[in-house]
Amino acid sequence: MKHDIKNKQDIALLVNTFYDTIRGDEMLGPIFNDVAKVNWERHIPLLIEFWSTILFSKPGYKGNPMQVHIDLNEIFPLKEEHFHHWRQLFFTTVDDLFEGPAAEHIKQRATHIASLMMYKVLGTAGGFNIRP
Repeated sequence: MKHDIKNKQDIALLVNTFYDTIRGDEMLGPIFNDVAKVNWERHIPLLIEFWSTILFSKPGYKGNPMQVHIDLNEIFPLKEEHFHHWRQLFFTTVDDLFEGPAAEHIKQRATHIASLMMYKVLGTAGGFNIRP
């Protein structure tokens, strides 16, 4: 039986599972692995802090993910479909692992973040449906 996202350990499970999927994904894997050359050992803890800060509204994450994506877009042009696919994989991972108000909230926040990224990085509104 699934439970809701309750703590940082749940966030760690979500982040590790999600980015394992991303690394092997046909569309997004090459961007993360070959273009951005993400150092996963260093990046995963930052992502856990980021999502913990987002979901639990407690200070912890320090960084500028918007600038990272703006810089990435300069060397590899990102497209709306990249953001839509990222969001779909994120929703699927959350739904596979969790259920409850916090799980729904993190999906809403992911949608907001992806929308804002598309606007700031691509200059498009790029709207999302409520569900992927």
